[in-house]
Amino acid sequence: MRFGITLPASLLALLLASCGGGTPSPSPGDPPSDTPEEVPLEVAPLDPDEPRSGGDTTVFHAGPEAFVQPLANITVECRSRFLLGEANFEVDWVPAPASQRDRDGLGPLFHATSCLACHVANGRGAPVTGNTKAPASLLVRLSVPGAGPHGEPMPEPTYGDQFQPRAIEGVPAEGQVQVTYASLAPMPLQGEASVTLQSPRYALVDLGYGPLAPDVRLSPRIAQPMVGLGLLSAIPDATLLAWADPDDRDGDGIRGRPNRVWNAREGREVLGRFGWKANQPDLEHQAAGALLGDMGLTSALFPQPPCTAAQSQCLKGATGGEPEVDAANLASLSDYSHLIAVPARRGADREDVRTGKAAFLRAGCDRCHRPTTTTGELPGFPELSNQRIWPYTDLLLHDLGEALADGRPDHQATGTEWRTPPLWGLGLTATVNGHTRLLHDGRARSVLEAILWHGGEAKASREAVQRMSPRERAALLTFLDSL
Repeated sequence: MRFGITLPASLLALLLASCGGGTPSPSPGDPPSDTPEEVPLEVAPLDPDEPRSGGDTTVFHAGPEAFVQPLANITVECRSRFLLGEANFEVDWVPAPASQRDRDGLGPLFHATSCLACHVANGRGAPVTGNTKAPASLLVRLSVPGAGPHGEPMPEPTYGDQFQPRAIEGVPAEGQVQVTYASLAPMPLQGEASVTLQSPRYALVDLGYGPLAPDVRLSPRIAQPMVGLGLLSAIPDATLLAWADPDDRDGDGIRGRPNRVWNAREGREVLGRFGWKANQPDLEHQAAGALLGDMGLTSALFPQPPCTAAQSQCLKGATGGEPEVDAANLASLSDYSHLIAVPARRGADREDVRTGKAAFLRAGCDRCHRPTTTTGELPGFPELSNQRIWPYTDLLLHDLGEALADGRPDHQATGTEWRTPPLWGLGLTATVNGHTRLLHDGRARSVLEAILWHGGEAKASREAVQRMSPRERAALLTFLDSL
């Protein structure tokens, strides 16, 4: 037997509404009725290899020494090479003549006395953040319009291709770097307070050799992290060429292209892949270029001292030999650069991190910061060969717009183009180096500010981040912090 009652239509409608069949009346303290409900965010799947950013080379170290570890799979022979290179990387060079003949030849004009002075703990350099002298980790490249015989920038006639704030006794330094910051118009963010970016302005003061050329171009740079460079060396040229799309054939607005630079050892043009403009072909050239530009030390690759004709005291300075850095020491620095490990991801399996990964992909950030690839064979370094890695870069040049432009071409890179920097190790910057400054001159004070500086090919991705809800944007930053 069934029992039932008949309710008035008005009462029935009220009961249905209260059970989800209509719109309930708001209670005191409820948000306005037109407030949208929180939409569940997409959670990206986790690839089982993803936490091991450097494949078998990955180290599980997240402390202040996370960037000074050798490859996890390093052989006994390569460990010896790593330790020798580490000693050469950390040692201070001194002016010639000195009792340590294998460590003299510094200057006469120079920027730092060791590799470690710029790459503190193998990490990221810091810019000037106040009314103080520029730190060793920030340098200024110089050039004038035109190009050298191999497409390299044309040095400033008096001061050369890099400004040197230090000198040995009896030689005037070139001067000092002065930096001031100006606030730009606020950048809006959906659902949050806007962000005001700080734009740096650079001036070279206390000049020791007269005025600069009126058409001089300045390009400030901070030191980049050293982790994973060997793995980047092992990515085949064919992979980079396959990623390149200079004519935007797929119509996605991304026009990545490789730089082509001069290989002094081979005497030919090759693909560039290191440095802020991908202007170095390999880690040996990178080391030799830093020795010459930062410390005034000659090598077999770059045997001419960097003094200009206007710097007579520099030209008369004592040398530490010809060259000042012998082949064995240069090779050990190159070995060390190859053998520094990448730290593992932290929390890659967490839901908020995977939500941020989905936001990263949805914004199209992966079109330049390519998540993963596989290395090829790298002679002399079996540990680096055939590894699936997660560097989040394509090593290609991209136009990032006028806001980030230095106006200084470098080989085939234009004044608005920069190489996509790898993102592995990004979240450990504060732990290793005690700051969160990013981009080529450290102008961005956070990861979010670095994103907001992006223009040109990355404008659409930046705007996608600006349109995200606060919850999705926070997840994106959590994901980036896990790298």
